[in-house]
Amino acid sequence: MYFFLRTNNPRPGFSEDMTPAERERMAAHVDYWTERARERISIVFGPVADPAGTFGIAVCRAPDAEAMQRLVDADPAKGLLEYEITPMAGAVIGHEVQ
Repeated sequence: MYFFLRTNNPRPGFSEDMTPAERERMAAHVDYWTERARERISIVFGPVADPAGTFGIAVCRAPDAEAMQRLVDADPAKGLLEYEITPMAGAVIGHEVQ
């Protein structure tokens, strides 16, 4: 099962005005999801440079919604970032197309 995730930053200028502690948590966040990418759980993730305010997205694979929630709950940036998790009705993954 695939899920679309969107992270909402704590404030509009967050990506430009992070405190040192926030920057450290965000580095751990990137490390965490990079490791999930190595495990083929996070298919793609990263910031979206929307002129209205940067936010993050990810497409991830998990067996069910509870497993996806556990992955999000383990993110070092959980609480700093707010997550919206939406199941996808289907997904075509480029490396899986024959």
